[in-house]
Amino acid sequence: MEQHPVSAEIAATAARLVVEEGLEYGPAKRRAVKQLGLGKHAPLPSNDELEDEVRDYLALFCADTQPQELLALRELAAQWMERLGEFRPHLCGAVWRGTATRLNNIHLQLYCDDSKAAEIALINMSVDYETGETTGPRGEAVQVLSFAAPCRALQESVTIAMTILDYDDQRGALKRDARGRSERGDLAALRKLMLEQAE
Repeated sequence: MEQHPVSAEIAATAARLVVEEGLEYGPAKRRAVKQLGLGKHAPLPSNDELEDEVRDYLALFCADTQPQELLALRELAAQWMERLGEFRPHLCGAVWRGTATRLNNIHLQLYCDDSKAAEIALINMSVDYETGETTGPRGEAVQVLSFAAPCRALQESVTIAMTILDYDDQRGALKRDARGRSERGDLAALRKLMLEQAE
C-alpha cells in the first residue's frame, strides 16, 4: 500500500527526532506534526513505517557509530537480564529491534509472580530506582521501575526501564508482528542477536 505523502513527511521528521533526541515513537510523531505545522487530523505513519525511516536515517547518518552503540546497550541489557533472571526478563524497544543509539533507554519487561519481588531485588542490589506507570497489555496500569546503570563501553550512564508484568502475561509475549518480527526476546534470543551482529 502506497504511503500518504504527508504521512511519509511526518515519518521522516519523526525519524530524525527518534535518532537525534532519543524520543519514543509516539512523542516523536506528535512533535513532527507540530514542527511541520500540521493539524491534529494529519495522517500519522504506522510504527512500522516510522521504524523503516529510522533504519534509513541510521544507515545514512550514523553508520559509523550506531552499530557499536547498539552492541554496548545490548551487552548492558544482557548483564541486567542475567542479574534479574528469576523474573523472566525480556528485552523490547529499540535495543531489541536494533535501532537504538546511545540516547535510547533499555526497556525490559519482567514477568513476576509477585510484583513487589523485583523492587525487593533492586533494594537488595542497592540500586536507587524511581517508580512510574505505563499501560499494560490488558489496558491496565502497570508499574515501571527505572534506574541509571553505568555503561563502561559508552562511558556514561544508561537508563534501564523495567515494566513489571504478571507471570500470565508471558503467554502472548513472543507473538510476532505483521512482518514476522518479535516485539521482545529473552536472554537466549538476545545473545543470538548479538552473535549475528558480531558476524
